[in-house]
Parts: sequence; C-alpha cells; structure tokens
Amino acid sequence: MPHIDLPEDLPGISAGFAFRPGTAKPMRDLAHILLHEPNSLTPGERELIATYVSSQNDCYFCQASHGSVAACHLGSGETVKQVKADFESAPVTAKMKALLAIAGKVQQGGKRVSAEDVARAREEGAADTEIHDTVLIAAAFCMYNRYVDGLGTWQPRDESMYAQMGRHLAEHGYRKPE
Repeated sequence: MPHIDLPEDLPGISAGFAFRPGTAKPMRDLAHILLHEPNSLTPGERELIATYVSSQNDCYFCQASHGSVAACHLGSGETVKQVKADFESAPVTAKMKALLAIAGKVQQGGKRVSAEDVARAREEGAADTEIHDTVLIAAAFCMYNRYVDGLGTWQPRDESMYAQMGRHLAEHGYRKPE
C-alpha cells in the first residue's frame, strides 16, 4: 500500500513519476543517458550494473524491470540471475566483474570504493569513463530504489509484465514518449 496517494494502476517508479512529472523528467533523462545512449559499455552491461545494485538494495521492482531489460540485451536471463547470486562466478568478463565490485561498494557507501578496486578495474581494461559511469549508475540506482521503496509503491510479481517492460525499455529507452 503506497504511503501517499499514488495512481493505483501504475507500478513501481511509474507511480511516483505520474505523481510528480516535473521530477520525473530529469530522472528519466538520467536513466536514458546512463543506460540507453551509446557508450563503451554495452546496454546489457549497464543494465546488469543497475540490476545488481537494485538486488543488493532488495528493490524488487527495479531488479525485476532492469533484469528484464538486461536479459533482452544479453539474449537470456540466466546471466542476470547469476550476476545477482554471485557476480564473481557469473559468465561475464573480468572487466565487468571488477566494475560490479565497484558498484557493490557504492551501494554500501561511496567511501567504500578503494584505490585497489579502481586499479583492478583498470587492470581489466576499464577506462575512466566506464569507472565513472559505473559509480554513477550505482549511485543513481540507490536513489531510484529508495524512491520506489520509500513511497511504498505497488510492485507486482507478474514476470510477464516485467518481460514486456524490459522489451520496451531495451528498444526505446527511458524517456517518456511525447
């Protein structure tokens, strides 16, 4: 049950966005830039970071929706499940494992990211922009997760809804259609 009077027919972050469209636009734009626009990390890799952080924050809506987007980009949901369970043994690159380690540290608290974490990422081929974007995706998803859960939004357990949402977001991104 939402803590405030949110639209009853909209799940998760969509309800908060409908309640305050003025704050929704910059939040959607940030997600679009971080997750959808061209970047040296693939959209699937960036969605994995968002999914992993959301799973660590125990935000069901965000981990299910972004996990579905990642699965669309990656061609399967199996890697998404493995990353959420134990990214170090998941079938992702060593660079991605190093970036997920940084994302996990950001989720716990930004000051937990160490020079050693960054050095590991660089040794595995991560560029400064990729390290930057990993930190920003992780920080942004801590905000998005707390927004969704802090409002007590409706978070359906219908996997087919998340699969449909994932296909739409993978294809069109995060900006609201005009």
